[in-house]
Amino acid sequence: MSTVLVVEDTASEMELITTYLQASGYTVIGANNAQDALSKVDLYKPDVVVTDVVMPGMSGFELCRSLKKNPETEKLPVIVCSSKNQEIDRLWAMKQGADAYVTKPFKQEDLVKAVRSVDS
Repeated sequence: MSTVLVVEDTASEMELITTYLQASGYTVIGANNAQDALSKVDLYKPDVVVTDVVMPGMSGFELCRSLKKNPETEKLPVIVCSSKNQEIDRLWAMKQGADAYVTKPFKQEDLVKAVRSVDS
């Protein structure tokens, strides 16, 4: 099964996402900010990244843009998982290179379906 890097600065959200993904057979690596995520991408080579948007320092949008600009990680699928549920937020995420967008609060099936849709 695939490895998913979850980038989330809220402990309860991190735990929920991790539980949902592990229950579906995924290996989960956690990062609590975008800088940590960038180093873990290099170290662990995850198959998918699930990132929050609003985080201290670098946002999830900036993280996505950074991953997609790097030739070594440009093909790495990124799922934005955010409470920002306006259409403009979804469009902006896609413009940054996101492969999918999941709105909080979400059901386990929604999250897992999004991960499966980008995990080849």
